[in-house]
Amino acid sequence: MKITKKWMLAAILICGAGIFTTSCTTDENDNPAVKEIDYLVLVNKTHQLPAYWESAIKTVTTTNTVGDQVEAEYKAYAAYLKLKEAMAEEGVDIQLDSGRRSVAEQQDIWDRFMIKYGEEYTKNTVAVPGYSEHHTGLALDLYFILDGTTVYYNEDLVRYPEVWAKIHAKLADYGFILRYLEGKEDITGYSYEPWHIRYIDDVVLAKEITARGITLEEYLEEL
Repeated sequence: MKITKKWMLAAILICGAGIFTTSCTTDENDNPAVKEIDYLVLVNKTHQLPAYWESAIKTVTTTNTVGDQVEAEYKAYAAYLKLKEAMAEEGVDIQLDSGRRSVAEQQDIWDRFMIKYGEEYTKNTVAVPGYSEHHTGLALDLYFILDGTTVYYNEDLVRYPEVWAKIHAKLADYGFILRYLEGKEDITGYSYEPWHIRYIDDVVLAKEITARGITLEEYLEEL
């Protein structure tokens, strides 16, 4: 992300259970004509976060059940709460593992994965700082509590395909898509991640993308 951190907190408003924030920046690369974020923005291994993003995004910060603070774009968070309510009716308590990350936070994750999982796994699962979809605040990683047991780590989460099937079936109803599909690694650049969902702020489009089994890259390429 080629955006200097000459930014300051413009406003902090209490918003429900979290903190509602708007930031502004003096980076010369910012586009002052941009007033709102693009919910179809593509950030991946070859597309960097737009320079204007920091000045336009509005976020909510909440605390999950393991005590971590998680930040998300405010509309994405509101949609997540509706998804969470729907999943509770299915007997699954979904939680936010991570949301928006700074470049420094992404670097820390990269370093920790390198130590724990090695270079090959890290390159396939963790974005290079500045090129992470998590910088947008629209990408959310989930974990869940099932029958009173917290299922948190990736290696444990993948053992519950039946639970993910229930979650994935509800995503589009709230404007989310599953971002890194199985069998689409050559397009997304990442291995299948059942926990990584992406908010696009359009239920009809989310249902279309989901029904067709395509990635965000494929949809935008068609445009």
